[in-house]
Amino acid sequence: LSLTRKASRSVSRSMSLKVKDNESSVLAFDELTKKLSEIEKLSGIKNLLDWDEMVLMKSGSVAARGDHKTFLSGIIYEKQTSPELKNLIDSVNQSGKSHLTNDFERAILRDAERDYNLVSRKSRDMVLRETELEGKGYQTWTKARENKSFKEFASVFTDIVNIKKEIAGAISPNQSPYNANIDLFERGMTHERLHNIFTSIKPNIISLIQQIQSSSCSSTYIPPSELQGSELWNINTQKELCIEIAKSIGFDFEKGRLDVSVHPFTGGPHPTDVRITTRYSSSNWLEGIAGTVHEVGHALYEQGRNMNYNNLPVSRPLSMGVHESQSLFWERMIFQSYEFWTWCTPIVHKHFPHTQSITVDQFYRHVNNVSPGFIRVDADEVTYPLHIILRFELEKALFEGSIEVNDLPTVWKERMRESLGLEVENDAQGILQDIHWSIGALGYFPSYTLGAMIAAQLFEKIETEIPNIRTLIATGEFSEIREWLRKNIHEIGSLYDSPDKLLEVVTAKPLDPSIFM
Repeated sequence: LSLTRKASRSVSRSMSLKVKDNESSVLAFDELTKKLSEIEKLSGIKNLLDWDEMVLMKSGSVAARGDHKTFLSGIIYEKQTSPELKNLIDSVNQSGKSHLTNDFERAILRDAERDYNLVSRKSRDMVLRETELEGKGYQTWTKARENKSFKEFASVFTDIVNIKKEIAGAISPNQSPYNANIDLFERGMTHERLHNIFTSIKPNIISLIQQIQSSSCSSTYIPPSELQGSELWNINTQKELCIEIAKSIGFDFEKGRLDVSVHPFTGGPHPTDVRITTRYSSSNWLEGIAGTVHEVGHALYEQGRNMNYNNLPVSRPLSMGVHESQSLFWERMIFQSYEFWTWCTPIVHKHFPHTQSITVDQFYRHVNNVSPGFIRVDADEVTYPLHIILRFELEKALFEGSIEVNDLPTVWKERMRESLGLEVENDAQGILQDIHWSIGALGYFPSYTLGAMIAAQLFEKIETEIPNIRTLIATGEFSEIREWLRKNIHEIGSLYDSPDKLLEVVTAKPLDPSIFM
């Protein structure tokens, strides 16, 4: 009896210790999520400052804004690298994760550890210098672009490239500097794999362009006068048209807004405050509407994030390629479809009566015209990847040291002549056209074409699950399409550790570039 009592007390103590350990682990995880939420909220404030700088802020405020952002970055860095955060991560890991109730919670821990390792390997000085350079880079780029002079931007861009190399060596010493930068935007992707993907499609794209250009319907295409640029395409009316289309697709204007900026983008501090921009031109009316649809695709991803895990890493978009897949899904697979223009033509007629005689076929033909152009954001679906491949080749060369910053404009002109047969007249038309390098987003560009590939793969799948999708598009009924994307992509966030894994779950196979071709 005595032995039985002793054994019973031992079991009781053991069970009590396990309960306490489990309670301790739960408390550690709860505390970890609080810390992660604080970091996300501060990052949201920084995103709001970025949006304001690009949309509303006056040039005389540049220095003060730079100080504010640098100061805020320092605070965020301290929280991201605090010993307390590391102890909480270790505590949850050491518990065996048995108390984590689902895959979303396990993904929170996975990404908390990943983020900590990436940031803590950067010194505070690196973070502050990086933030300062990116602020200076944007303002310098804006002026250099206005003056069509890459020379004005070259010095600060050299510093940006150098800080990116320095940081890459610190955070990912076992990777090449370019792979380390690519991985920040595209988890698990490498420049070697990108090289294989791009070399597999580049010759076919060039061949397709040549076939299109030699066809009679392409070589002789002249837009109807009603669709050509003119003052009839009033800027304010374009804005009204874009707002109507954005609302129809599903952008929630109670939780977002549409503005104008030099370069269209999607920003904002939170899924309930998503801010998109576009740009309008009476000489190119298509730029504003296409840009709006593209950014609405991004915004729907942001507004559709999983609020059960609000301000936690798992609710974030998985990668920029997946993010771009959402914008390009709406721009390429929906906006450029014949069915979309079946629905949209009467709406354009309403806002712009001078187009009353233009048919659905004519709008569709105009929107899908293939003609090599200088500007990436205005490029058609066929020539667009060549713009991305060029940026990829130049970035790779910069990181490998086989090209100098000052040589970029010359090399750009040579490559544009080789791939698209165009003679670039100035730097604004060429190397300075995009914002990305000015804000330190080296390694981002490949995500655009990866996104186009993912979009094609998702559309192939959605057609099997929503067989009447084209009828829905033609009647402007976008909610079922939007909800399919929300359920399968938006709310999933960063549950999986790579875009390939996400695609395997949703489409039953990893990225398949052949679908895109």
